[in-house]
Amino acid sequence: MTTQNAPASFYRTTEGLGVWPHKGKVAAVGIGHSPTARRWDGTPENTMGANSILALRRAIEDAGVSPDQIDGLVIDPVTTTGAHWEAGDPIPMDVVNFYNPTDDPLDGIAKLSCEWLLKNMPELTNVKFTMYGTGCMSHAIVVAAQAVGDGLTNTCLVLKSWHNLEGRYNQAGVSAAEEVSGSYAIGPGRTIWGPPGCFGTALQFAEYCRKYGKSHDMMAPFMANSRRNGLLFPEGYWAQHRPEELTAEDYLAARWIAKPASLFDNDIPVMVSGAYLFTTAERAKDMKQKPVYILNHASSRGTARSLTPTLDEIQAETGSTGRKIFEGAGITADDLSFENMYDGFALFHQFHIEGLGYRGMKFGDALDFYQTDISIEGPNPVLPSGGNIGSGRSRFWMHTDCIQQLQGRAGARSVTGVKPEIAVSGGPMPMGGNFTVWSASPD
Repeated sequence: MTTQNAPASFYRTTEGLGVWPHKGKVAAVGIGHSPTARRWDGTPENTMGANSILALRRAIEDAGVSPDQIDGLVIDPVTTTGAHWEAGDPIPMDVVNFYNPTDDPLDGIAKLSCEWLLKNMPELTNVKFTMYGTGCMSHAIVVAAQAVGDGLTNTCLVLKSWHNLEGRYNQAGVSAAEEVSGSYAIGPGRTIWGPPGCFGTALQFAEYCRKYGKSHDMMAPFMANSRRNGLLFPEGYWAQHRPEELTAEDYLAARWIAKPASLFDNDIPVMVSGAYLFTTAERAKDMKQKPVYILNHASSRGTARSLTPTLDEIQAETGSTGRKIFEGAGITADDLSFENMYDGFALFHQFHIEGLGYRGMKFGDALDFYQTDISIEGPNPVLPSGGNIGSGRSRFWMHTDCIQQLQGRAGARSVTGVKPEIAVSGGPMPMGGNFTVWSASPD
């Protein structure tokens, strides 16, 4: 089989679509993570492909299903946001041949296909449906949810995997090409003279602070809270390798990367894989773990008028995203127990939650909200997963946490100030992302 990208019809990108027809009919029942590492060590046992196989097998085991019952596989084939395999570099054929390779020798090392996974997981004998949700785990999740809802697959694995090769972030591959391309001419990974990845977000945050009279220092409670929650996530990078608290003083003393974005405002690239098992609500009744039901998925596809979005454009888009999220789920912001919106650049998390109207906030309120009790023990939990700031750049901690919180399996990270009933997660960018509403009950 040759796997294709999901068609446009799979995404709920506009307002006015009403309640998602499959509300409460699709459920997450299994979770699997690989260990987290900073970089690949060069061995076949620790490739991104090996991590993927491990995560998938753990999700299968966690759900308590037999591999031959699985008939679908949805993945994000993009395995990095910065590091690329340099043209002309020797490919480690001993690593390639350690597995059952495809026609592309970098498959399983610096990229990933469904075909490679199926060749190296012989136990998946009945997979008839494969599809790509290209972008991040948030993308793959909505594709898998729609596919299960539409009856294209009944028991579907969902995977996101990352590699992190040698070299500095955004300083290899396409980053070394002196090419100017469209609106991303000055974006990260486009030219050797481009700015750091947080450049655009820094501009928007500065505009936000000027408009609402806020300051970068007001981010400190959010950052300390994210690291604290991340250290309670056993599979996260900081918890596994550097169990260091991030104090407000640490944050305020950090060097600038693209002022007003400092060092800690950027997540750390890592190697890790995460997987879930989705199935129908009816089928989920027979599985090992408590089902977590999907009430809706929604997508943002905003387009800036210039090189980087303005604050007005971001607020218009995140406001629309919030309305799509709630409309499709048949709920309001008041129904949310907690939120797990994306935070890879810490300085735009507030755009996501203000667009949601989380805890009644309006545009410009979030940084003041961060000065209140946003802990997992309080009534207004913010990012209980710790997100990517708290656990490393996986882009899936937020989804895992939603599922585990609603299953009662979040351990020391469990929210206690509210009853975990309905949650939302997704991202990555405020102007373009994919979002999912999770529930402890189907309705």
